[in-house]
Amino acid sequence: MDVGAFYQGDRCQFTVWAPRHEKVAVNLVSPSGRLLPMEPVGSGYWQVTAEDIAPGTQYFYQLGNDIERPDPASHYQPDGVHGPSEVVDHAAFDWQDQQWSGIPLDELIIYELHTGTFTPDSTFDAIIDRLPDLQALGINAIELMPVAQFPGDRNWGYDGVYPFAVQNSYGGAEGLKRLVNACHQQGMAVVLDVIYNHFGPEGSYFSDYGPYFTDKYNGVWGSALNFDDAQSYGVRNYFLQNALYWFETFHIDMLRLDATDHIIDLNAKHFLQELAERVAEFSQQQGRKFYLTAENDVNNVQILRGLDEGGYGMDAQWNDGFHHCVHTLLTGEQIGYYQDYGTCGQLAKAIKQGFVFSWEYSPFRDRWHGSDSSAFPGQQFVVCIQNHDQVGNRMLGDRLTHLVSFDALKLGAAVLLLSPNVPLLFMGEEYGEDAPFLYFVSHTDANLVEAVRAGRKREFSHFHLEGEYVDPQSKETFERSQLRWEKRNEGHHKTLRELYQHLIQLRRTIPALKKLDKQNLEATALEDQKLILLHRWSADSQIFCIMNFNQEAVSFESKLPDAKWQKILDSADEKWLGTKASLPTALESNQLLTIPGLSFALYQA
Repeated sequence: MDVGAFYQGDRCQFTVWAPRHEKVAVNLVSPSGRLLPMEPVGSGYWQVTAEDIAPGTQYFYQLGNDIERPDPASHYQPDGVHGPSEVVDHAAFDWQDQQWSGIPLDELIIYELHTGTFTPDSTFDAIIDRLPDLQALGINAIELMPVAQFPGDRNWGYDGVYPFAVQNSYGGAEGLKRLVNACHQQGMAVVLDVIYNHFGPEGSYFSDYGPYFTDKYNGVWGSALNFDDAQSYGVRNYFLQNALYWFETFHIDMLRLDATDHIIDLNAKHFLQELAERVAEFSQQQGRKFYLTAENDVNNVQILRGLDEGGYGMDAQWNDGFHHCVHTLLTGEQIGYYQDYGTCGQLAKAIKQGFVFSWEYSPFRDRWHGSDSSAFPGQQFVVCIQNHDQVGNRMLGDRLTHLVSFDALKLGAAVLLLSPNVPLLFMGEEYGEDAPFLYFVSHTDANLVEAVRAGRKREFSHFHLEGEYVDPQSKETFERSQLRWEKRNEGHHKTLRELYQHLIQLRRTIPALKKLDKQNLEATALEDQKLILLHRWSADSQIFCIMNFNQEAVSFESKLPDAKWQKILDSADEKWLGTKASLPTALESNQLLTIPGLSFALYQA
């Protein structure tokens, strides 16, 4: 059952799930007042088709005789989360991406960005002007942090309460379509971050309609969504329709499903399985592949297993363990969940196998954790060395730029882009952005604002204690988080960006790097020296990379595969603002080598 208001040329069909009511109507409030009684059509759904409804018509649903609420499946909230919903004519947009066929998973270079802080204008249209720069860098996919309508005009997006309505301050539905259209015309895919595990706290009127929530489980962000209790079919359908809506109406290429381990469903068919089935059917109908990738802290390979193998059928999964390995090796931090990480052996495992914890004891969790992912190809893992969570959930919103040296930034870039996984860059990472990315909100409920402040302080009491607390409600907090984009062409920022660009080019042109094959790969850790030796090969290509995570220079005896190895990149070269390269141009086996601290060198045969 489709839900929402669907404009059909001077008429509109309204459908809403409201099983708790015996009387439902559409109250048209603009441009003229009119009350449209709705008819029950089964399973708690109500429907009416009305004439003389133009795009821009605003409405509430009237529940019973006196409750008026916005449409839970509203396509536009022009006046924010508490105002009326608005009818949108989606067919009016002139798409020009008919030749677009998507990009395979194993070719993606993803760039995560926040619409509000990526440009001073904080709009989708402003992003379009920066696409050529991203394309020149080598980016072929942007990942938008959530754009569903949230309270106010400043928010990460995870407080959204209208999953079908595109944030009004960003440019609404038309603005998002223009951005996707422009991306596809320039050969770039679009990934959208969506939240199917909770609704934000302000403007959430779902309980007035039906049993969207269940008391069976305790949700991390309040009441758990009802995916498996009585009448859960209406909730499941709501989110299934939402996923297809982004693919069909906005031509989105991939959805990133936030925190899927908090989608609690003990049904015989998990919601994620049903979602994967629906998306597979839609892909077949459209003649091209649409992707689903999941964030999941459990490290369970069932998420990745195919539907025919009893799995959940996700195309890929975020692998946070990769980030934690790199972060602890570069920063030395051991607080919070970082206490589980810090060895080169773990990073070598993340490169070679995927999950760092494959049913081993986790000191942070005080239990065994994870599953063996070694049989799954690299394109099923999205990895990063920075992202919105790992930066923004720090007290000061500090990026790696604030925590480590320039040499360490270069080394981190190499690990990310030479690994056999799908790399994700966080906006500004490529040039060493030094503006923080802080947590910010603009709630209108004073009590909620105080609750958010208190909640963030509690989180920081257990993790990342350093620094002075920053008020998330303050506009200054948001403004401090905006990129200083002009820096990408200045000094060491320019050099770092050129290194990222060069690494991406090598990844695309060297067969051994291009193929995300974990079988033709060896990652060896020399723990005492804090070295990782990476060997990747294909039928006609080999690379060998030496990565030194030690602050000081390290000498070691090379034991190389038999080949004629020639150096093609050394981060210690003056070109990359290194101190001085010490590794030879050509390598031989059983040769005593010395590599400067926090550097890497890449050889090809």
